Amino acid sequence: MTEPAAHSIWLRPERATRGPVPTFDRDRIAAAGVALADTNGLPAVTMRAVADALGAGPASLYRYVATRDELLELMIDRVNGEISYTELGSGLWLDDLLALARQSRSVHLAHPWLLDATATRTPVGPHAVTYLEHALTVLADLDVAPRTKLEAIAILNAVIAALTRAEVTRHLAGQTIPQWQQAQAEYLTRVAMAGRHPHLAAALAGQPPEEESTDALFDRIITRLLIGLLSPDDIATTPAPDLTEPEPAGAD
Repeated sequence: MTEPAAHSIWLRPERATRGPVPTFDRDRIAAAGVALADTNGLPAVTMRAVADALGAGPASLYRYVATRDELLELMIDRVNGEISYTELGSGLWLDDLLALARQSRSVHLAHPWLLDATATRTPVGPHAVTYLEHALTVLADLDVAPRTKLEAIAILNAVIAALTRAEVTRHLAGQTIPQWQQAQAEYLTRVAMAGRHPHLAAALAGQPPEEESTDALFDRIITRLLIGLLSPDDIATTPAPDLTEPEPAGAD
């Protein structure tokens, strides 16, 4: 009895054990898709377009990938392979996770289509597993629950995507993040001065923040996020107050 094909492309052999020798491999197909997406955006990536780039007929690609979603999985994993781990090993979990975050940001900025490709899916290919293993290795000695570590890494990745999406959007609009922040600050300050938003006015009171580079802003946000998610022992806790009424003086 023949076993049913695995749902995940990563659990299926890259080539059949029988039949003609394959003309392509997954890496070549992924590379062609990445090149198309880098040049013309994610909508340009179709089975036909990738086949044309490889000089093959569209039907031939279905010997390697069953759907366009599987093609995107291959592409996503290929660019995840660009992440470098050479800066890890500082001995400080926060520094190493920040280094990983910077690497992830660089990959997203180099391939902006990755933001849309992962917006509605979270494929876990071999290179994503490698990333996860390195992140967990960094946190191996941290005294927090394994589930907390996994959740923190997932939240970190979501925030990296959100920050890089804002960065890409501002770049396409011809603005830097600091320029966009300045425009927003000017508007909010004008609103606060009208007197109808006292809490906003209090939050904006004082000297205006110094202009901050995009790199510094990214590092600051990611650092605060990671400390909040993974340093619960560093936060002082106050015992709950005793709300029971004391007995009157002189009571037996």
